[in-house]
Amino acid sequence: MRTFTQGADVLSLLAEGRESRQRWHKPLREGGKYVLGRDSEADLFVPWERFLSRKHMTISVQRDGVKFQVLEGEKNPVFQNGDVVTEGFLKPGESIVVGETRFQVLETETATDEQIVTPLESVTFLPGQLRDVRFEDADRRLEALLRLPSVIAGARDSAHLFAPLTSLVLEGIRYAEAVAVISLEADNAVKIAHWDRRNESDGRIRPSTRLVHEALVSQKRPVLHVWDPAVQAESRFTATAELDWAFCIPMEHAGTSRWGLYVAGRFDEMYLPSESGVVAALSADIKFSELITEVLGSVERLKRLEGEVSVLRQFLSPSILTALKKTGDPHGLNSGILEPRECNVTVMFCDLRGFSQQSEAGAQNLHELLDRVGLALEMMTQQILKHGGVTGDFLGDAVLGFWGWPFPSDEAPLAACRAALAIREAFATRSLEQEALAGFQVGIGLAHGRAVAGKIGTSDRVTVTVFGPVVNLASRLEHMTKHLRVPILLDEPLADIVRQRMPAQVGRIRKLAKVVPYGMETPVLVSELVPPLSVCRELTDEHLRSYDQAVDAFLQGDWESAYRMLHQIPSSDRAQDFLTLEIARTGRVAPPGWDGVVTLPAK
Repeated sequence: MRTFTQGADVLSLLAEGRESRQRWHKPLREGGKYVLGRDSEADLFVPWERFLSRKHMTISVQRDGVKFQVLEGEKNPVFQNGDVVTEGFLKPGESIVVGETRFQVLETETATDEQIVTPLESVTFLPGQLRDVRFEDADRRLEALLRLPSVIAGARDSAHLFAPLTSLVLEGIRYAEAVAVISLEADNAVKIAHWDRRNESDGRIRPSTRLVHEALVSQKRPVLHVWDPAVQAESRFTATAELDWAFCIPMEHAGTSRWGLYVAGRFDEMYLPSESGVVAALSADIKFSELITEVLGSVERLKRLEGEVSVLRQFLSPSILTALKKTGDPHGLNSGILEPRECNVTVMFCDLRGFSQQSEAGAQNLHELLDRVGLALEMMTQQILKHGGVTGDFLGDAVLGFWGWPFPSDEAPLAACRAALAIREAFATRSLEQEALAGFQVGIGLAHGRAVAGKIGTSDRVTVTVFGPVVNLASRLEHMTKHLRVPILLDEPLADIVRQRMPAQVGRIRKLAKVVPYGMETPVLVSELVPPLSVCRELTDEHLRSYDQAVDAFLQGDWESAYRMLHQIPSSDRAQDFLTLEIARTGRVAPPGWDGVVTLPAK
């Protein structure tokens, strides 16, 4: 057991990724030189960080810190205090970041052999071992347990929970002298979050580091230490000199298991360490304390689960939530179904038009403008969820939605198109009925392809999102609706699906142009998703066929024919303006070497 006598200081390196399991803490030998990287043969192996190379940098350990040097040829950046660096020096407490992983140098005090005090008896309690233990002072303990719900309900945070909790434990355990809520820090040092003593004049409690590590790290179960008073009398400086016994029980807090309830006390003339009944006498106290920690852990897990579910309900449609419940996991949070994975998805970017103008006009009443924008965003998300989609991020006045996750479906692309048409219709009709939406329009981009989708987050915050080129393309298509002057744009894979499988009474397709979006190199054949004739009477099926023929003529370089056919489209249709202006710019003659592709100058 380490005491508070000053020992030697050594350095260590703490690596922490985004997820709780992406973590290690390793000692560094003074004068040692280590290679850090994603190679399993590296001295400091970091398998989770994709921005690390197989051998990314060297770590040289000195007495007062470590020197790091990025290996030659490595391009992925290393950040120190926000700046990109290739070499530097880290003192204890300082850190660098690569990708999503932070590397921090820590200073740890070591113990010497003279500071070790071996307990007279050490007992680890296995699961179920305390089930049949009978309580003494049952009334006393029951009265304390009855106070536990009010203690939990009245705690706004940890600070307001730990104080009455330690008091409650002292009340329920007759011979306890000191109680503390403790945690193991990143450097494996024991930190006291809150402590209480029956006699305050006895001073601050000093937990046994050895006992805490056995309970929270090596055994991960309740552990009891009983010390020999004769040895303790000769060990004035040890953490246990004033006490005869202590036990530590793991407890879940803040989403981790590196917390514990530490209880210590003295022997009473009723039972002495030489008697065989010591462990039996303390077993009831341990069972009582374990019951308290289990209740606290259950309440915390429930709160965390409720928080995750309440967040997920904002992203997942009712149909998906219903399907998740059929998996056997009521909320699908532990089954792995919501974990990120690669799949076919249809991605939608839906942007609110007219926001900038409304901001300028409503600068004196921003709260009213915020309410109006909130109403518009709510309308978008309602249609995404109604049609079985998932809502991802809110990007200012835009919404990201996607289909095809967490369950694959051949209907996902069509559902996304139905949602887009419903959003267009909602803004077209409600903007006339509701003054709050006056002046707002929408631009929608839809793309279909492979991406990684799933749930990401921490113990107290969860979100869902989608990554991949198809997401970037959907965003570009949404921006292109401004140039092509239509509300909804689709990429070619999705347009083909609509042509083959969507009934005309639901939605129709017309080609618009072959373009290179701003910031991209590959040409994209874009199409418009047009409402059915019952909703969009100004554009007949014959008009759409004529438009497709005009686009084909434009792509082939017959601009005169394309120009003539475009003028057969009703003048109220704004889509024709894009090609008409392109054709008129060069006198209705395709430029030399024409390949049918229009490069857009900006987003």
